[in-house]
Amino acid sequence: MSSIIFKNINIHYKVQGKGKTKVVLLHGFLEALDIWKDYSKALAETYTVISIDLLGHGKSECLAYVHTMEEMAEAVDAVLKELDIRKAVFVGHSLGGYVALAFSELFIHKVKGLCLFNSTAAADAEQKKEDRLRSIEIVKSNHELFVRMSIPNLFFDQKKYIKEIEKTLKIAIKTPKQGIIAAINGMMQRPSREIILKFSQFPVFYVIGKNDNVVNYEVAIKQCELAKQHSYYLSENGSHMCFFEDTEALEQLKKFIATC
Repeated sequence: MSSIIFKNINIHYKVQGKGKTKVVLLHGFLEALDIWKDYSKALAETYTVISIDLLGHGKSECLAYVHTMEEMAEAVDAVLKELDIRKAVFVGHSLGGYVALAFSELFIHKVKGLCLFNSTAAADAEQKKEDRLRSIEIVKSNHELFVRMSIPNLFFDQKKYIKEIEKTLKIAIKTPKQGIIAAINGMMQRPSREIILKFSQFPVFYVIGKNDNVVNYEVAIKQCELAKQHSYYLSENGSHMCFFEDTEALEQLKKFIATC
């Protein structure tokens, strides 16, 4: 476990493996790098894996009351500079996918491949923005209640994944109120980055859950196909947490990284 100073705050990260290809894992909203524990261990057998706590999550500190996707991407770049990594494959779950897309726009020459894991390149629709505003009010009132309401809804079969929900809640409950609100504001303000896919010169891979109630699977497939070098894995039983719900997702991700 290591950390760097970025704009006077600590950014926490972890490096595993010694492979030539570098893989950067970016977690989702209310998560932390620990969410990738099984993936990072498996991928580190072949690659160098860098897992990063995004701004206001895990052990990384809060920068402001709005954490834009661009600022999060700059923090990721600061970690890569510290490690002297010039190019990597980026894997982003949900919020992490938004950050990976922002990184691809700001530092396109550093992207060897991009995996959007239960994520989207589209901006928030107006209804989604209204929902996020209501979420902020709940967080201000009782952020623990917000977390306990949010996490189980990310799983399609809550009874089947009790342990996984508990694990995610244990991580999520540590996210500070400021970090939650700053991330919500940043997600709400993010622009569409579908054009990044359309003109990408690197391979793009989507992991899509057919039961995902956050990212519609049909929309995700059409979006993925915008990229010239595209592929996707549709998990028939997965929802928004495919890395817990479908073991095949990891195998498909390994195959994608190998093509990069």
